[in-house]
Amino acid sequence: MTCDKSKSVVFLQISLGALLLDLFSVSVAFPQTSFFQGKTVTIVESSSPGGVGDMRTKAVVPFLQKYIPGNPTIVMQYMDGGGGRKAANHLYKSVRPDGLTIGRMSTPFVMHSILGESGVLYDIDKVIYLGTSYSGSHHVFITRKVAGLDSLEKLRAASGVRIGAQSVGHLIYISGRLFTYLIGPKQPKFVTGYDARELDIAIERGEIDARSTVADSMLHENREWADKGLMDFHGIIEIPKGQKHTHPRFAKLPDIETFARSDMDRKLVAMYRTFVGSGNPYILPPGTPKDRVQLLQEAMRKTYRDPEFFKEYTKLTGLKAEPQMPEELEQTIKDMPRDLEAVELFKKLTGPDPLPQR
Repeated sequence: MTCDKSKSVVFLQISLGALLLDLFSVSVAFPQTSFFQGKTVTIVESSSPGGVGDMRTKAVVPFLQKYIPGNPTIVMQYMDGGGGRKAANHLYKSVRPDGLTIGRMSTPFVMHSILGESGVLYDIDKVIYLGTSYSGSHHVFITRKVAGLDSLEKLRAASGVRIGAQSVGHLIYISGRLFTYLIGPKQPKFVTGYDARELDIAIERGEIDARSTVADSMLHENREWADKGLMDFHGIIEIPKGQKHTHPRFAKLPDIETFARSDMDRKLVAMYRTFVGSGNPYILPPGTPKDRVQLLQEAMRKTYRDPEFFKEYTKLTGLKAEPQMPEELEQTIKDMPRDLEAVELFKKLTGPDPLPQR
C-alpha cells in the first residue's frame, strides 16, 4: 500500500513538473510570436526596383513572412546608391534594432568595408547575418554587335570603348572594370548612372558599347542577345572557379583568369571571386534582441530549405538559388582575404579614376 502511494506521489510530481514546463514554454513562445504578430517588417533593399537584386528579394519575401512566428506583413523600402553603401549605412546607423527592419545588402557590402572605401559607416564584424540566397554567379563581358568588336584582338585595339554600369562601386561596374583592366582596350570610358533596365536599353540603342552582366540574368531577360547574335561575348568570370556555365553559348568563353599576366592579376581575380561568393547578405543592425535574431535566422533557414522557394527564385530571377545559412555566411565573412597590396590595387579598380597601368 505504501509503495503504491509513493508511486502515485512521484507520478503526480512528474506530471506537475511536465505541466509547469509546458506552461513555461508557452509563456516564452507566446511573447516571441505575439511580438511579430500584427507588425510590419521592412526590408531595406539596396538595389533599384526591377533589377535582379530586387527579384532575389521578392522571391524571399512570401516565405519569410510564412516562417516568421506571427506572420507579420513584410514591405520593401528601396534605397539604391553608393554601390550599396547608402542602404548599409542607414541600417547600421539609423535603424532601431528591434528586429522589424532587415537589410538586403548588395554584393559590394563586404568588399567596401575590407577595401576601406570612403563613405563606409558600418562594421561587417558587428552586424548580424541572416544568410544569403545565393553565393555564386557568372558574369560575362559583352559588346554590341554593331560596334564591330567581335574578337579580343579588335577589342584590345579599340580606343575609347564606352562601358556602362549602374554606379561607381556597383558590382556590374566593378566586374566591368576588372574585365577591362585584364583584357586591355585603349583609353576606355566608363559611363554610369543607369538603373538595371536602362542599362539594357543603353547598349541596345548604342549609348554604350560594352558592359558586364550576370549570365543567367541576361538569358532570363534578354535571351535574344545570345540567340540572335545581337551581342559579342568576350569572357566570363566563373564563381566559384571551375563551375562551367551550362548554356552552350558560354561554354567556350575564356575565364577571366586566362587574361591574367602576373601573380597580382591572379590575386585580384581570386579576391573578386571571394567577394562575390558572399552573395547579397541579409543583415540586422547590432543590438537586435537575441530572441528575435534567433527567430529571424530560423525563419530564413526554413525559407532556404523550402523546395517552393527554389522554384519561385528561378521563376523571378532566371537564376538558381545557392543559399548560405546564417552561420555559413558569418564564417565566409571571417575568412575574407586581406592582402594589403592586392587590396590597394583592387580599390583603384572599384573607384572612379582611370584604370591603373599594368
